[in-house]
Amino acid sequence: MASGWAGDGAVNEQIESTVNDAIERVRNQMPTGDSAEFCEECEAPIPEARRMAVPGVRFCVNCQAEHDQEAAGQSLYNRRGSKDSQLR
Repeated sequence: MASGWAGDGAVNEQIESTVNDAIERVRNQMPTGDSAEFCEECEAPIPEARRMAVPGVRFCVNCQAEHDQEAAGQSLYNRRGSKDSQLR
């Protein structure tokens, strides 16, 4: 149910926009190119199975998990907002 200046599908459009932004952000962060044989963080060997499964991988599983936890601390909300929220 929309209120004010927002259209009937405004809430769903904002949710879809937030999800699409998150998907695009993750796609842009995915590694590309040749995989490293050794972790760039701790210099541990990266198993061949991981290098084949994740093209362009740069970190071992443990270091990647630490990087993912740090990235999870970033704000993940839709900064665009709706026209309705800007008029209040």
